[in-house]
Amino acid sequence: MKKLLLLLVAFTAGIASFAQTTWKVDPMHSFVNFSVKHMGISFVDGSFKKFDGTVAASKADLSDAKINFTVDVNSINTGVEMRDGHLKTDDFFNAASFPEMKFESTAFKKLSGNKYELSGKLTIRDVTKAVKFDVVYGGTAKDQQGNTKAGFQATTTINRLDYNIKYDPTGAGIAKDIAIRLNLEFAEAK
Repeated sequence: MKKLLLLLVAFTAGIASFAQTTWKVDPMHSFVNFSVKHMGISFVDGSFKKFDGTVAASKADLSDAKINFTVDVNSINTGVEMRDGHLKTDDFFNAASFPEMKFESTAFKKLSGNKYELSGKLTIRDVTKAVKFDVVYGGTAKDQQGNTKAGFQATTTINRLDYNIKYDPTGAGIAKDIAIRLNLEFAEAK
């Protein structure tokens, strides 16, 4: 009987160690930001206010993480309402036809320490391209309610012309390269 109980405990512990953990983005503590050079002399910064994302992993080092993220294009905010309206038109995002940007991971590789490389497919408008993010894993902590949270910062640069955003194709007024910075906090699902 004792051996059966030990076997049952070992089996349960084995299953628990391979159990998948799911994390959901905490929008109150997360930010999706971008920056683009304007006229070659300054930068315009902006953000998206509505987004959703999940991380699912069974390994403690997150090397098997599957990450999905969506951004509501209509939530763009650059601080200038007229510019935000223009960015939603077909000159840029065409939010009426393509209301979401999507990211789906293909690999999450630990490089060293808290640095990772996130690879995946980014869809903007009607174009899906491979993209890599440099990720810094901030670690985990318990909040005041006892919820486990995990923090990440992810950065990349994309060429907007690759995604059929053809306004000012010379890049003289609005640069081709867009710097993206995500500051994300995820809550472990219960």
